Amino acid sequence: MNPIVEIIVLVGIGFIAGAINTLAGGGSLLTLPILIFLGLPPNIANGTNRIAILFQNVFTTAGFKSKGIKTFPFSIYVGISALLGSIVGAQIAIDIKGETFNRILAVIMVIVVLYMVLSSKKRLSETIEKTNGKHLWVSIVLFFFVGIYGGFIQAGVGFIILLVLSSVNNFSLVKSNAIKVMVVLIYTCSAVLIFALNDKINWKIGLTLAIGNSIGGWLASRWSVKKGDHLVRKFLIVMVVIMAIKLWFF
Repeated sequence: MNPIVEIIVLVGIGFIAGAINTLAGGGSLLTLPILIFLGLPPNIANGTNRIAILFQNVFTTAGFKSKGIKTFPFSIYVGISALLGSIVGAQIAIDIKGETFNRILAVIMVIVVLYMVLSSKKRLSETIEKTNGKHLWVSIVLFFFVGIYGGFIQAGVGFIILLVLSSVNNFSLVKSNAIKVMVVLIYTCSAVLIFALNDKINWKIGLTLAIGNSIGGWLASRWSVKKGDHLVRKFLIVMVVIMAIKLWFF
């Protein structure tokens, strides 16, 4: 492929993926096939994609913060738990393919859709955030396993995070997304390190893709705060259905 065309494709796909990852999840389902199409082996494509994810979430976190969405210290607690899990997952991903997870993840996607539909009209008493006591510890334990999956393959981890945060902790979708990007930022640091130490990253392609991801994430984070949960819920349901169909049938 012509180098100029390659740059345009990577930045364009990265922009779309960054926006999708910020509003819902599943952007890696766009970027991973493109990276493989460009000639990268699957495990190197997996590692290269983490560079874009890392930079995307730096800018997306800044975007949410600029709009007044604060997630500290909760995001740090669950982020550290996910980081520990990601060390396990990334180590597995060095040599093992991720196809065996696809149908399990598709089932999770369906659960997410059902939950979002059924919980769209919560009573006021049901929208109080639960961030202390048993709810905090349940989240910390669950995010360890989220980290394992995120370190392993990344694609679709956002859906799982949103399900945990909205069902266990009663966060709004907008705030859940803000916590999500912070958690992914934290655990992606360890995943990038492991992939890099095992020479599974194409830095040139990864940094080019990161330009698009970062711009898409920044703009989508600020837009989602402005539009609120109603828009995020619609976008999330559409993306979850698309991803579940792809994982199960393709």
